[in-house]
Parts: sequence; C-alpha cells; structure tokens
Amino acid sequence: MAQKVTNLEQEKISCSICLDLLKDPVTIPCGHSYCMDCIKDHWDTDGPRRNYSCPQCRKEFRPRPVLQKNIMLAALIDDLNGIHISPADHCYAGPEDVACDVCIGRKLKAVKSCLVCLASYCENHLQPHYDAPPLKRHKLTHPVKKLQEIICSRHDEVMKIFCRTDQQCICYLCLMDEHKGHETVPAAAERTEKQKELQERRQQIQQRIQDQEKDVKLLQQEVEAINGSADKAVEDNEKIFTDLIRLILKRSSDVKQQIRSQQETEVSRVKELQKKLEQEITELKRKDAELEKLSITEDHTQFLQNYPSLSALSESTHSSSINIRPLRYFEDVTAAVSELREKIQDILRDTWTNISELIAEVDVLLSEPMTRAEFVKYSQEITLDPNTANRFLLLSEGNRKVEITDEPQPYADHPDRFTDYKQVLSRESLTGRCYWEVEWRGEGGVDAVAASYGNISKEGRLDECLFGGNDKSWSLYSYTNGYTFSYNNIHTPVSGPVSSRIGVYLDHRAGILSFYSVSETMTLLHRVQTTFTQPLYAGVRLYDGSSVEFIKLK
Repeated sequence: MAQKVTNLEQEKISCSICLDLLKDPVTIPCGHSYCMDCIKDHWDTDGPRRNYSCPQCRKEFRPRPVLQKNIMLAALIDDLNGIHISPADHCYAGPEDVACDVCIGRKLKAVKSCLVCLASYCENHLQPHYDAPPLKRHKLTHPVKKLQEIICSRHDEVMKIFCRTDQQCICYLCLMDEHKGHETVPAAAERTEKQKELQERRQQIQQRIQDQEKDVKLLQQEVEAINGSADKAVEDNEKIFTDLIRLILKRSSDVKQQIRSQQETEVSRVKELQKKLEQEITELKRKDAELEKLSITEDHTQFLQNYPSLSALSESTHSSSINIRPLRYFEDVTAAVSELREKIQDILRDTWTNISELIAEVDVLLSEPMTRAEFVKYSQEITLDPNTANRFLLLSEGNRKVEITDEPQPYADHPDRFTDYKQVLSRESLTGRCYWEVEWRGEGGVDAVAASYGNISKEGRLDECLFGGNDKSWSLYSYTNGYTFSYNNIHTPVSGPVSSRIGVYLDHRAGILSFYSVSETMTLLHRVQTTFTQPLYAGVRLYDGSSVEFIKLK
C-alpha cells in the first residue's frame, strides 16, 4: 500500500514547478494541476512576454485563466497527509551538479541539457522534449555547466567547428568571417584526435605511477638496509672498543657519532626523495582523475576548451628508475676498527684518518644526476693516448680532438696501438663517478662512442679488437637516423634524438654506464648495469671524413 501511495504521490499530486505535494491545488484549462502560488508566480513572471502557457505541455491561454481551487484534489491530499506521506525523495542539485533552469526555489539536478534551448532540465521539466513534436528535434546531451561558454559571443551560435590555425572553437558564421581560409575541422573530429592524445597522456601517467611506486618500495628497502647495516656496525664497534677500554674509549665514541651522523644523513636523503616521489604520485593520480573526468565529457567544445590546460604533462622531477649500489655500508668501518684493536697505539696515530674517511664514503646512489649541470659536477677532462691511436688518426687540440687522415701518422711502434680499426683510447683511466662529452663534425659522424678496459685486444681486424665486439668494451654506434648499442657482439637498437654531441656517465662502483643525446636537453639513450672489474678508458671509433672532440666542460 505504501508503495502504491508513493507512486500516486510522485505521478499525480506533485507540483511540477516546486516538485512538492500540491498546496491549494488548481487545475488549469489543459488539465494539468499546480500549486496556486506556483502557477501564479510562473504566469506573473513569464506571462506578459510569452503569453500564459502550461509549464508542462506549453499550451497557451488568452486571456489569463481564472484559477479556482480543485476541491476534490485538495481533499485527496489532505487524506494522504493524514497517513503521514512525505514528499518524494527528489535529488536536489549540489554545488558540483548542474541545476535545472526551470525549477523554482530549490532546484533539482539536471538530467539533460538542450543545445537548442541552451537550458538544462530535471527529469520532470525535460518531459516536454520527449512529448512535444517540435521539441523532439532538439539536441539533448548530458548536463553541461555554463552552457553560454559553448555559444559564440559574436554570432550567438553554438560553436561546432574547431579552427586548427588559431586553436579555438568557432561557429559556422566565424568560418565565413575572420577565420575564412583557416584550417578547420568539426569539433567532434578534433575531439577524436585530442582524445587519442589524452589516452596516451593517461598511459604515461599510469606508467610513471607504477614505476615510481616500485621506486618507493625500493627506497623503503634501502632505508631498512642502511639502518640494519648501521646498527650492526655500531654494535660490533662497541664490542671492539670495549676491549680497548681506556686507550680507545674516546675514539669509540667518535666513530659511533660519525656513523650515526652519516646514517642520519643518508636515511634523510632517501626519505626526502621517497617523500618527493609520493607527492608526485599523488599529483599524477590527481592529474589522471582530471583527465578521466575530461575524457567522459560529451560536449566537444568544453572538452577542447579545457583540454590544453589539463593535457599538459609536467616533466618528472625524478629519473625513470632508482639504482641502488651494492655497497657494504658500514662494514668497512668495522674491519678498520678490528685492525685498530690489534695495533692500538700505532693505529690510533696512523689509521684514525682512514676510519673517518671510510664512514664518510657511505653514500647511497639513489639515482643518476638529472640535469646537465648535475652531470657536469662529475666532468672528467679526457685526453687521448697517442700510443693507442690508429696510424690513420690525427690528434690535435692537446690530444682532445681526433680526425681521420689519408696519410699514416709517424707514431712510434707500441703494443697498445690499434692496428686495423680507426679507434683510440683515453690516456686517463676512469673510476668512481665521472662524466664526459664528445662532439663530432663531418658527414660521417662518430662511428662509436665507447668505454673499454685497457687490455682490449689491439692487433688485427677481429671482434676482440672492435669496440662492442667483445666483453671488454661497451659501445654506442651512431648513425644518421639512430643508434645501436653493442656489447660482446650483441647489438641492440636504441631510439632517441640524433645529436652531434653524446654524453657518457660512469659510476664505476655502482656498475652504471649511461649514454645521453645532448642538445638543449639531455635524453637517455641507453643504460648499462653491470659489475666493472677493471678501470675503464673512454674511446671513440671514427668514420671516414669525420672528426671528434672531447669537450672541456669546466
């Protein structure tokens, strides 16, 4: 029974203007009923301009009908009120909703917007668009906020065209006027293209979220490893220094303090980056939510107007991955202190400096440098070794520049000279962290930018002598349209912008060797993660008609 009463209430005795139970119900000539005050207010507002019409069926009346209370309907409502029937639980519009433009008083949520009427309607006030033949032809869409924004301010027409020349939405009259001759497409077609870009942006964001969530977990593991190693080092050193009691009590306290200080510093660095990553993940998720909301917007114009401000994807403040070096952290300190216990006075005098330096060397590599300025901090000046240069290579500019010649150079015989391949190695051996750049000129370009062990084979035209053709050298081969990375005669295609300058970053202890394309920005081309067993040397191999220079960066 309650359900039947509710249906009756919703369908028969609610005023379609205020959407509440009828109060002082009146029935107008077309047969529809309203609250007396509601229909009076409606006619007082719209009547003089638009005649006196029914808000539901739009039938007009002249002159204004005289309103008489519907006694039977009023009695029915009084009976229903007697059994405590409350008004229907309508869904009113909130701050984030599109409100019905017809509702008087508290407005309901709009369920559709009409692009012809330029108004939004709740379910009740939308009904004429389904019933009245002239209104059935109107274009309905999901509720749209600020409908006026899709109307051309000059011509008062819906903007259904997108001008690619000026990157803005226009109406068909604009197309005949100030946008005449411009490249234009239907807004729906441009929306399709931008939708593809939006999906790509979302995929990029989602991939970055996944990558950085992995990095956050890795950083947390690193914090635990640092803390565990530091705690163990402190415990071991306390036992060692207990045996020395008075003689080394002061040194024991100093070591403990230095370890704790370095531990705090390193943990602080890791947690700071972890916090930045979590903040960026939050921002990326927010950005993804905005893009998702935009992607389901049906109105093409609003989509295109909002797309530029939402689609821009800021550059990540963090490199694509976290590289943790396989260090022993504070164990070296413990070993040094054990030696101190055996030698007592001599070690206190001669080895104390070594202990302090070992503590300071605990340094977690969280990631490679991110900007060129950060890379330059590790710059290594490279000079080429004439004893390794092929005889058809000419060195100049203080042995920083090399080029191919037609005539062999009068280099002295040397067992380290490349006899067949036009290759040369640096004089400097490379360990620790270092960075260098090579710039090539000429039509040929750089055949290869390499890092190699010094004992690579030199004599003959064999893979053992060719950069990248063996397990003693790592080489990036450059071509006019791309790159190939080679190691141990395995060749891997590499994508990235082709540039006349290549940057190489080495972290020998971490086993990282990275190649970058350098222009206005730095683009990672290829990264190697391995274990280096010997010092490395910078190397290049040249094409005919080219020259290479190792750039001074400081």
